[in-house]
Amino acid sequence: MKGRAIQLSDGARVVVRGANWVGDAVMTVPALRELRRLLPSARLTLATRAWASGLFAGADFLDDILTIDDARRGRLRGFAREVRDWRARRFDLAILFPNAFAPALVARAAGVPFRVGHATDGRSSLLTHAFPLPEWHGARHESFYYLNVVAELEKLLTGGSTVERSEPRFDLRADDDARRAVEETLRASGARAERPLVALCPGSTNSRAKRWPAERFAALGDMLAERAGAEVVLVGSEGEREISDEVARRMRVTPVVMTGRTTLAETAALLSFADLLVTNDTGPAHLADALGRPVVVIFGPTNPLTTRPYSPLAEVVRVPPECAPCMLRDCPIDHRCMTAVTPEDVFARASRILKGKKAA
Repeated sequence: MKGRAIQLSDGARVVVRGANWVGDAVMTVPALRELRRLLPSARLTLATRAWASGLFAGADFLDDILTIDDARRGRLRGFAREVRDWRARRFDLAILFPNAFAPALVARAAGVPFRVGHATDGRSSLLTHAFPLPEWHGARHESFYYLNVVAELEKLLTGGSTVERSEPRFDLRADDDARRAVEETLRASGARAERPLVALCPGSTNSRAKRWPAERFAALGDMLAERAGAEVVLVGSEGEREISDEVARRMRVTPVVMTGRTTLAETAALLSFADLLVTNDTGPAHLADALGRPVVVIFGPTNPLTTRPYSPLAEVVRVPPECAPCMLRDCPIDHRCMTAVTPEDVFARASRILKGKKAA
């Protein structure tokens, strides 16, 4: 099977193993769109975590979403369930976006005839076609890394690739039902529709080092409310509720706290209403960007070259010391990359964006 030409009939059943984090999931959107262009008659199924279902529900580049078993039910039990689900659907081709070993093992155990992905994490023997890491990996935006998988597949199928020359297209659309529910929640919370709506995301689920200090988010929130006349709403996942509550306690102006109260689909709906999102380098930054909303992202330990929102609507605020980007999840010294950014710095960017929207 190794190296054998990939042959797909019309209506071929193709499964794409999706990314495991919100930001990464959004960064796969251009690759999924190119895959639909490459395989217009295939049935494309996205295998993804339950939280991502709302993100991709109704996406015009997918036919189906297969929810991956919750890891909390047990690693071995979840693996067995996933293998059964894949085998039952009799997929012809598996495209693996994550670098991890486990998705390749699932595809192999499920008997998927063709299995493609990057040659990472010692999984090459499980893939029928293992693609070498591109030499530019780490020097270009992460969306191109996922696009590279589709480009390599296109070369196998057609002998050439147009994917490599394509500009990434990220656009997503918020669910209409979720928009109506969020609109009602905002109204019930006392948010005034005539005022600019600014969302703040002070958390980050996988790194404390990426968090701008809570007191600075609070100071910024007060500036936005008092100087820019904005309605301030705090967003994030349940795991970010503690930091969000701290920001709310420190603010003089009471914000609307939506952190932990929304599904991902509802978070997307909320961001679709926002005139601006100010956030750490985390998933909502990419989500708002894909929804066509302005974003200001505060960067510290991570690399904006590879993980910033890929849009002219997104602005990066960064005062990097010599040690950045370190990519560490916890700062071993004084968190200087984030504390160097002041509320005045961020407010200046935010105010300029809000004034521009008012003038338009």
